[in-house]
Amino acid sequence: MRQKSIANRDLPPRMIRRCRTRKSGKTWISYYYNGRDAQGKRKEIPLGADLDQAKVEWARLERRAPPKPSHLLGSLFDRYVKEIIPTKGLRTQSDNMKELKQLRKAFEKAPIDSITPQVVAQYRDARTAKVRANREIALLSHMFTIAREWGLTNNANPCFGVRRNKEKPRDYYAGDVVWNAVYAEAVQELKDAMNLAYLTGQRPADVLKVAVTDLNSGFLMVKQGKTEKKLRLRLENDGVQSALSVFIDDLQQRRALGGIKTSTLITNTSGLRMSQQMLRNRWDEARERAAINAAADGDSPLAVMIRQFQFKDIRPKAASEIELTHASRLLGHSTEDITKKVYRRVGEIVNPTK
Repeated sequence: MRQKSIANRDLPPRMIRRCRTRKSGKTWISYYYNGRDAQGKRKEIPLGADLDQAKVEWARLERRAPPKPSHLLGSLFDRYVKEIIPTKGLRTQSDNMKELKQLRKAFEKAPIDSITPQVVAQYRDARTAKVRANREIALLSHMFTIAREWGLTNNANPCFGVRRNKEKPRDYYAGDVVWNAVYAEAVQELKDAMNLAYLTGQRPADVLKVAVTDLNSGFLMVKQGKTEKKLRLRLENDGVQSALSVFIDDLQQRRALGGIKTSTLITNTSGLRMSQQMLRNRWDEARERAAINAAADGDSPLAVMIRQFQFKDIRPKAASEIELTHASRLLGHSTEDITKKVYRRVGEIVNPTK
């Protein structure tokens, strides 16, 4: 089939746009279906001058479901899912689809140009999940930026200038007592995951995908899934092994004795790569046993602290127990501000008065 002209590439297959300039200077636009008559000869079937109605007629002739009107947000959502979301990281894709599910409930049938800062503010105030509302508005804002690039609206981005809900970063710090309590109840593969998470300071998903193939020339190569930031964790310094290197050597010896051939370092007892759900199950079991033990010993406050401990708190624990610049680089942050604001969960070291 002959390739469409540039003027028609935004239209569905076999749909044509005709433009004429009248004597008055106004531009006449109409749409046609590139079809065939009974004898098989080419015939342009008029679809009308309204693009949305023309697409409905096109869908009828093509025997397809009518597309959503292009002036509605539902159409923008669908195109964004098809063209923009696949270019993002897997975790961001998953988060965006959850956020979009909420946005569709409120805006699916709303005209793009009807959204104002007041409407966005009303959405923010109506959402009970305040932090999630911030993420949803951020996604909506990016959609409007893309919509302007696509020529779907000439209006200013209605999300600009709209206040976000106040967010308080998680401030939980797992001290040695809490760590040791959970670690003591953990099965070996969970202990390995905890050690690797602490020594590398990486996110849980990145910890689980670390493999033997990532070891190269004295470094552990890491590519963060969320940001795609690449890091090289040094295994030796002036001939002295790091604790990470010692841990990996010990783990590989145990893997060899167990006959494990999977390349990923963290595996279950069957030698299979540990999934996030497997990790979650083992974590919940060990944490609950530790909390029960603490309560049985009469230490209810410790039991409460243990139950608040999440595997993702290991990353900020690592960031809190080393020097700030080192922590920021280890976590893959572009600036120290995010490390200090979100991940440093212990106070400054000071001396007593005497």
